[in-house]
Amino acid sequence: MTNGLVQTEMEGLLTAAFPGASFILSNDSASHHGHTGDDGSGESHFSLAIEWAGFAGLNRVARQRAVNKALGDLPGQRVHALAIKATAPGE
Repeated sequence: MTNGLVQTEMEGLLTAAFPGASFILSNDSASHHGHTGDDGSGESHFSLAIEWAGFAGLNRVARQRAVNKALGDLPGQRVHALAIKATAPGE
């Protein structure tokens, strides 16, 4: 399956903001078809699992804020929902 424009943009932003991080960005939009926030684009709901050494010493909220900051206007505007699991290596 080919990534859509929004997913490709998100992956680029994450790669730039978190050098050396490993992540999996999953498009969960098909599971939310017809639900609130489904705009019909097929790119409205995502989940992210990201591991990055820079998250060491940061709490869950600080990690999620860092991810949201890196993604700019995508969450809340072009992406309805983003579930984030952000960890440091070894966690």
